[in-house]
Amino acid sequence: MGKTAQKILLHLFHYGETYASAVSKDMATSLGQVQRSLDHLENTGLLVSKRSGKTRIYTFNPKSAYTRTFRDLVKIEYEAIPLTERTKLFSERRRPRRRGKPVIQS
Repeated sequence: MGKTAQKILLHLFHYGETYASAVSKDMATSLGQVQRSLDHLENTGLLVSKRSGKTRIYTFNPKSAYTRTFRDLVKIEYEAIPLTERTKLFSERRRPRRRGKPVIQS
């Protein structure tokens, strides 16, 4: 498995779902490489995608027999990353903030 695919799987494990430009931006990888790897992972059956407007959102394939095993392997790699590095890699908030909720600056 290539480095781009590893980055995608780590990103997907952390956020639960992902899209190409988010992985490209967060992992400092070219968008073309990310899109090719996502297509390959989807063609192998490990990932599934859905469209949301113009964006294709990817998740682990819940119907694949290999998904649980892959998630366990990705979890091992994810937990091996030091917490400080994980915080830097995945600092971007991906879920929308509730309307009217104040932003707390630290």
